[in-house]
Amino acid sequence: MKIRMLLLWLLCMASSIVLKAQDSRVSPEEAHADSLKAGHKVGYFGSGEQPDSLRERQLIDMFYYDQFRHFNDPRAPYFLFMSRDANLAMGIGGVVRMRGWFDWGGVVDANGFIPYLIPVGREDAIKRRLGSSPAGTALYFRVLGRNLSVGDYQLYIEANFNGYQSKDFTLRNAYATINDWTLGYTSSTFTDPMAAPPLVDGQGPNAEVRTTSVLLRWMHTFHDKVSLAASVETPKSHIDGNGVTTRAHEAWIPDLAAFVQYEWGYNEHVRLSGIMRTLSYLDMVGNENMTKMGWGVQLSTVFRPLRIVTVYATVNAGQGYGSLSNDLMAGNFDLVENPDVPGQMYAPWALGWVGAVQCYLHKDVFVSCTFGQMRYMPRGGVDGDVYRYGMYGAANLFWNVTPRIQVAAEFNWGQRRNFSGERNDAKRVSLVAQFAF
Repeated sequence: MKIRMLLLWLLCMASSIVLKAQDSRVSPEEAHADSLKAGHKVGYFGSGEQPDSLRERQLIDMFYYDQFRHFNDPRAPYFLFMSRDANLAMGIGGVVRMRGWFDWGGVVDANGFIPYLIPVGREDAIKRRLGSSPAGTALYFRVLGRNLSVGDYQLYIEANFNGYQSKDFTLRNAYATINDWTLGYTSSTFTDPMAAPPLVDGQGPNAEVRTTSVLLRWMHTFHDKVSLAASVETPKSHIDGNGVTTRAHEAWIPDLAAFVQYEWGYNEHVRLSGIMRTLSYLDMVGNENMTKMGWGVQLSTVFRPLRIVTVYATVNAGQGYGSLSNDLMAGNFDLVENPDVPGQMYAPWALGWVGAVQCYLHKDVFVSCTFGQMRYMPRGGVDGDVYRYGMYGAANLFWNVTPRIQVAAEFNWGQRRNFSGERNDAKRVSLVAQFAF
């Protein structure tokens, strides 16, 4: 079955390339990006003549090229400042976003729709919940430049209202890029935000790997088709030490992540990524510091079999990478107790997958459907109330009222099942309105 699914996936990507070659019209996503680029207001500074339109467009295009851009990330800024020699461009922009939702059935006590947090058990009395949040509202500052001695460089800072009660201003990205090198706080090389489907839910599918860290990354693209990247990243882990026979330690060895990617068309690619982690704990029985290896691999893609249809797919698996995924990061699943040997811990297996289809009904209106699952697979000896797997589903409709104003509605369904066999479902209807500038 897995081989047939893989062959079907490869067939769909091959058909996407063939059909794209036969259809010269741009996709709705590309047309939307072009409308954004055409609407920029550019102010010039410095001496000399105004740069030619080709060089100006090249600089504007650089604001949109990002291998780690997520659907919910803010658009390029409406107002740009550009030097007359076309070697420096600056932009300050942001997005104002308001979400509202109504839960029924199993209530998720969080702004994001997280199946792990669905309560399981008859004692739960909360069956409905109404909520709203400005989470996702953001401000950012980007500088792009070219220097004869340094080369191409970029500076980026972004802060979101995602802190306490989603009203505190918290840092989301802060990094500098010089040619192929990036240093700072940004998306892990193990992630693939571009392959995440369009959702109103700010959390995203429960099997999505979406994590940021302080890192040093090298990334290079060969012949505009093949990209390679490798990074050293500051570690963070969720370890389930019980304080009696085991105790969690702060990680002290950096994570190593890498990916190889083949791309074609506009924002279409397939990416294979991986991560290696060193997880530390104290064996309180033997009074000894211990380390275990954790690892993860991920295969992800986004492609268009038809001009108006986009397919998103991701599958990831490994041991000790739970804190990097949306569902398992809510618990402590990187290292867990060995039920057979007191004082020892091990990195349990996990497996996640997500699939989604997006279809444009009109150049400014599209719908999408998403379904995914995250599964936790320990060795044995697990309590009955421990999370076994969660399922995530979403169906939505988005309307781009203008290139910078968007409204959407979404229905979410989720399920949590424990090792005891008990399960519970949750349902949510949510709305969002966002204004980018």
